[in-house]
Amino acid sequence: MFWKKKQFQVDLQDDIPLNTPIDDLTYIVLDTETTGLALQSGDRLIELAGVKIQSLNVQEEQTFHTYINPNRKIPEQIKQLTGITDHNVTGAPNSADAIKAFFQYVEDSHAVSLVGHYVSFDNLVFKKELQLEGYRFSPPTTLDTLELLSFLYPAKQIKDLEEYAIDFGTRIYDRHTALGDCMTTAYLFCELVYRLKEKGLGTWGDLLKAGEINKRI
Repeated sequence: MFWKKKQFQVDLQDDIPLNTPIDDLTYIVLDTETTGLALQSGDRLIELAGVKIQSLNVQEEQTFHTYINPNRKIPEQIKQLTGITDHNVTGAPNSADAIKAFFQYVEDSHAVSLVGHYVSFDNLVFKKELQLEGYRFSPPTTLDTLELLSFLYPAKQIKDLEEYAIDFGTRIYDRHTALGDCMTTAYLFCELVYRLKEKGLGTWGDLLKAGEINKRI
């Protein structure tokens, strides 16, 4: 990871043969919480989490988590939804430092890809927060569980993360917390990858084709 001419660059281990088995790869699942969805109007990042998946096993002991000081009050409805209070973020790192620490964790894990549920929003959060510090951000290789669901089940109705976890019988953790949703997404992702493999799609190239999102930010 480096910053050259204010370009925020992330180095993933994604330059690998497309026939590499999915099971041999490492992924980092992420989730963010913000003061709201109106990022263009001043909503800010308040929590960031990640968990490592290795050999299609969620490494629950290898997580990343931090609160972030948004330099503004957290709306009451967000406090009620997430349980995050102004006290939690007082003294927490600023967004740029938190994001840098997160991507250092990603690189240290030798991950090939980020994974998220509606991860384009998380990437937009990174982009907006880093812009405030004068950085340009280009998302690294990213996989979205929604894209995988669409590939596997094109007619399936779009649902909430918890509803998907119930449908597929995967674990559910604390909702609307970055670490909880991150863990829920991680187990859902592993289940979806197993279902890809049942269809004979077991390589890095297959996974990219099934789930790599378009850069929509």
